[in-house]
Amino acid sequence: MHADCVGTLSDGVSTTQVVVLDCTPVSAAPAPVPRTGQTTSHAARDDVALQKGVAWPNPRFTDNNNGTVTDNLTGLIWLKNANCFGRRTWADALSDVNGLNSGECGLTDGTVAGDWRLPNRNELTSLLDLGTVNPALPAGHPFTNFVAFWYWSSSTFDNTGSAWVVDFIGGMVGFGENTIDDFFVTAVRGGS
Repeated sequence: MHADCVGTLSDGVSTTQVVVLDCTPVSAAPAPVPRTGQTTSHAARDDVALQKGVAWPNPRFTDNNNGTVTDNLTGLIWLKNANCFGRRTWADALSDVNGLNSGECGLTDGTVAGDWRLPNRNELTSLLDLGTVNPALPAGHPFTNFVAFWYWSSSTFDNTGSAWVVDFIGGMVGFGENTIDDFFVTAVRGGS
């Protein structure tokens, strides 16, 4: 028996030790994974039938009226204007986002250069709604100028001179060549 599978129960007067059967101890709480957003089932036990993952809050996003949007599912704060920089190479995307500050791209939030960053692959894919396309974003999202195309992430791909990109046409993930390809850019802050 594993020590983590023993607990104490109390009714306020007396306590007793209990053993939890079929216990699998976990060293830390599992990371919550959001649902995909799909709503049409095509087979028994597919994603829609099972509805696994954390349910999206309602509303999913909050427009902070300062050029930013808070994702109420992840807690991340996103640049509201999702096409402020246009299409950029990866190095330019990193530089542009790092230099972003209040007064640019519709921001009035008081941020300074260095507060913003290019989202990593997981953060960027957290925006996807796989139940919709063109753009593959949740209905009613408050982003402006979001282009249904590929967006850069800050995550590199296998030390090949490439970085992961996320397609907001249909929700695919791929990679682009850092010095050749030019994709769209958005910015995020917060998170851990």
